[in-house]
This record gives sequence, structure tokens and C-alpha cells, in this order.
Amino acid sequence: MRTSVGWVYAAFVLDVHSRMIVGWQVSTSLYTALALDALKMAIWRRTDQGADLHGLVHHSDRGVQYRAIRYTQRLAEAGAVASVGSKGDSYDNAMAEALNSLYKAELVRNKGPWRGLDDLEMATVEYIDWYNNRRLHGELGHIPPAEYEVLHSMTQPVTVPLKTR
Repeated sequence: MRTSVGWVYAAFVLDVHSRMIVGWQVSTSLYTALALDALKMAIWRRTDQGADLHGLVHHSDRGVQYRAIRYTQRLAEAGAVASVGSKGDSYDNAMAEALNSLYKAELVRNKGPWRGLDDLEMATVEYIDWYNNRRLHGELGHIPPAEYEVLHSMTQPVTVPLKTR
């Protein structure tokens, strides 16, 4: 995104099931660290909530930051499997493309112009809070992602570990 002092880039990690933005980062450079920081945030948030990420499929486009050794190693450490889309096929990553479009339409173009990284970063924090907690999503039955996750967790059976003697 263009700011008055240069370009700023954003990376998001979206939970496909709940549409929750679970990781994000904005930066003045489009390097691996941008995407890796968003991934680390997502992994921390989900594992902090007790989620087991083994077998999780991580979809991304073919950007070099998503194929970087540090990025794929972090995915593997978390037990996730990388799924890189086909070259030139935006449908492979349609949900991420849709999120990027919404972010640009609902925040970047709607609320700009932006002075710089700090300005856009603070606005992004507010946008993600709104997106996760108040924005209604048709695919979720017109409720926000956070509410969907709570409702979904209430319908899941609780497993109690068996005690052994």
C-alpha cells in the first residue's frame, strides 16, 4: 500500500474454517520476515489456545517468502503441511485473495491516505479487531468469526483423558 513515505506491505494468516485472522504483520519490505512474523503469530495464537496443528494444511501462493527455507521449516516444526497454489491460478488461494481485497477496500482505500508504517499498522490493528469481532460474514451465517469460533467450540465433544493406574 502506498503511504506518503513509501510502500507498506501486509501479510495475513486466515483460518479457513472460521474466517478468523489469526496472524498478521505489516512492514516496509516484502521479504520472508513479513510472512514469517504473521505465521509465528498465528501458530502462537492457536497453540496458546491448545490447538494441535499437526496435519493442518497451510495454503499460500507461490511467493518466494512462502517457499523460503525459514518459512517452510517453521510450518514443519508446527506440524503443518504447506500447500502452494498453481502458478498464475488465483483460485487456489481465493480466500486469501478475497481477504486482501477486503482489507484494501474497507481500510486502505476507504480510510487513507496513510502517513507511513506506524499509521497503517495502528489502523490494521483496529481493522482486524473489527473484522474478527464485529464484521458479519455470510459464509458463517452472518455472524463474526470470533462468535462462530465460540459457537463451534460449544458443539464439539469434550474429550477427557482416561486415568490409568
